[in-house]
Amino acid sequence: MNNETIIVPPRMRWSGLPTVAVAGRPNVGKSTLFNRLLRSRRAIVDPTPGVTRDPIEAQWTPDGADMPVLLVDTGGLKIDRNDMDERVAKKSWERIASADLVLFLLDAVDVTPEDEEFAAMLRRYSDKVVLVINKADSPERDARAWNHASWGYKDMVFVSAEHGRNIDELEELIVSRLDWSKAECKSDEHDDVRVAIMGKPNVGKSTLLNKLLGEDRSIVSDMPGTTRDVVEARFVWKGKTFTVLDTAGMRRKAKVTEDVEYYSVNRAVKTLDRADVVILMIDASEGLSDQDKKIVKLATDKGRGVVFALNKWDEMPRIKNAFEAAKDKLQFFFGQMAYAPVLPLSARDGEGVEKLLRTVVEVFDQLNLKIETSRLNKAVQEWVESSPPPASPRSRFKLRYAVQTGSNPVSFALFATRPELVGDSYRSYLKNKLRSELGFKNVPLEVEFRASRKRFEDLDKG
Repeated sequence: MNNETIIVPPRMRWSGLPTVAVAGRPNVGKSTLFNRLLRSRRAIVDPTPGVTRDPIEAQWTPDGADMPVLLVDTGGLKIDRNDMDERVAKKSWERIASADLVLFLLDAVDVTPEDEEFAAMLRRYSDKVVLVINKADSPERDARAWNHASWGYKDMVFVSAEHGRNIDELEELIVSRLDWSKAECKSDEHDDVRVAIMGKPNVGKSTLLNKLLGEDRSIVSDMPGTTRDVVEARFVWKGKTFTVLDTAGMRRKAKVTEDVEYYSVNRAVKTLDRADVVILMIDASEGLSDQDKKIVKLATDKGRGVVFALNKWDEMPRIKNAFEAAKDKLQFFFGQMAYAPVLPLSARDGEGVEKLLRTVVEVFDQLNLKIETSRLNKAVQEWVESSPPPASPRSRFKLRYAVQTGSNPVSFALFATRPELVGDSYRSYLKNKLRSELGFKNVPLEVEFRASRKRFEDLDKG
């Protein structure tokens, strides 16, 4: 075993970073360029026009830069717009107006009336616009792309976002146009609580996000599936910083007919890798679904804390003990999830939001709790003495010692003389004791039984 000391650097947070907005009509390649610059798939890429609805942002460090920038992928502008398209356009123009640099994307050979309308509206920001001619896959296409010089912008770059052509030239230009004089990097003394808001479409996830932020950060609509990408935002509540992730709604597989929604569901699942706590929102009037159970299983398999939020509770009939009945039904449905908190909520009116945040912090603290080995072994020894394992010759084993092997997610290793003989009932007994008596009452635990001859007293002496 390697005994080398590992030094974990403190969490760092940037403020005052310059912002670069990627703008253009639908299906011109904005999300492809966004992903190419980030060298990862953060935004959904699909030939369906209008896939990006909420602006998606990420920190990105261009080649040749010592500090990152805030890169924003905006929604596309359509000529024929419905109410949803108007909301998308409004949010896109807000981000364009506040950006330090705008990458205006055009197709190398295909110019549309939407491009012309977008260009006319961008004139007021011409001093911070870079014309990026996309789908210039070869030098042969450059000749035709030079026609875009008539747009009159100072800087113009030919790229292929899909194939990576001239991306280095674009990065060099971006670096030359930005000012990092206001950027500051500080150590984050308090870890942020990373929360994923999950649930079926149209259950109120974006409404909750907007209530938490006190602003319309995520588009709210009665149309199922409005949020397709994962929207990140930060806020501070009672001195605690939260990074909240508003995910695409998850539907049953049979209903996932569009590729774009398939990728949205995958993105929501991958969000669990970045989250600490999942707020699973359930429409109180509609009740539970198999899809809710699937989300919970995915979350607990990754060791994430789960808080059940029965949303739209204000619309439920005022019946005595109604919440207790709904809570019992939910816990029966989820079987082994009785430890997870269940709360009533009205995201629209804000009722129950403060209790929800308080509960999320409690779950987060439990996930990060670390138990001293001596205290852990003393407790396990007491549990064994209080309820000894089976004593028959064929099923006899001895528990020697225990260690906490991880936090967030929480895991323990219990060493026994014959671990294969530790039955399910005794495993459950020890797991419940770990949860109830050592401060992990609301979080999932992973308990592994391993073979060992070491004794409790040996460990205590060490």
